Amino acid sequence: MNIKIGKKIIGQNKESFIIAEMSGNHNASINKAMKIILAAKKCGADAIKLQTYTADTITIKSNKKDFLIPTSSPWKKKKNLWNLYNYAHTPWSWHPKLFNYAKKIGIEIFSSPFDETAVDFLESLGCKAYKIASSEINHIPLIEKVAETKKPVFLSTGLASFKDIDLAIKTLKKKNVQKIILLLCKSNYPAKIQDYNLKLIKIFKKKYNIVIGLSDHSLGNSLAISSLTLGAKVFEKHFKLNSEKNSVDSFFSQNESEFKKYVSDIKQVEIALDLPKENNSNGFKSMRSIYVSRKIRKNEKITVNNIKISRPGLSLHPKFYNKIIGLKVTKNLSSGDRLLPKFIKNFIKS
Repeated sequence: MNIKIGKKIIGQNKESFIIAEMSGNHNASINKAMKIILAAKKCGADAIKLQTYTADTITIKSNKKDFLIPTSSPWKKKKNLWNLYNYAHTPWSWHPKLFNYAKKIGIEIFSSPFDETAVDFLESLGCKAYKIASSEINHIPLIEKVAETKKPVFLSTGLASFKDIDLAIKTLKKKNVQKIILLLCKSNYPAKIQDYNLKLIKIFKKKYNIVIGLSDHSLGNSLAISSLTLGAKVFEKHFKLNSEKNSVDSFFSQNESEFKKYVSDIKQVEIALDLPKENNSNGFKSMRSIYVSRKIRKNEKITVNNIKISRPGLSLHPKFYNKIIGLKVTKNLSSGDRLLPKFIKNFIKS
């Protein structure tokens, strides 16, 4: 099944769909957020993705043990979850301007809602797709709310068991949502290559028969390239400006130069995975075929002295060389002419 996101089409026989995740890399600046959108467009991203929540829609303001950030976390300085999300969120008041700007410059834009009110808000902006973040895959009321929009859904597996994935997909399909993209993900920041089990891409494809992609929290490009060779068609990467060093997710996000290389590497490998085009003659320049090497008059026989197996490979295949010796030609031919079957009497193509 092909899935349309704005003007882009996602499918097994389509080009890869590459998403730049803004997250909190705007560092509380709407001007920086707009620069990120423009930079993502210039670097080759097909879409920019936001996160739509507030601290209060995602957690409780509390210093009780359950809500404290572990000392091993890269975000430990924020002390509790409410502080972290209050710092990292993208203000809802920015969303209309960011959506309009993305539309203006020609890049698709969508978001991850983290509660039902965020879905209503994003619907008012004409959001064309939704992502269920890894942390929300067990948030069934949210998934049901997203399903009611009938929009395409990206479903991330970072914290999920197979039971979680089964239930999430069942919930979407119960609401007649068929346009689902399942993203293999690991919720480590940054994630190590060994954290991912890429065999799951083929397992997911066989089990769910839907488009599979990668939500890539790793450093570098090798994970995406490996996933591409296994059938992944969607790639999501956290994205920041070249100058950004202190935003909440900057330590595992790719900057403009890195992301541009990420897109280029995916596109190059995608070309390499494609079947060779039979009508592309450039590749035959260095191959050989049978050409006329000396003048042959009409009804004169072909001999070893008037034909030659030569470059390029645009004439008769060399496998016919011995079969055509002694046969007569149907027209006058000169050196350098292609020796084609229609110019040979009694030619049998076998």
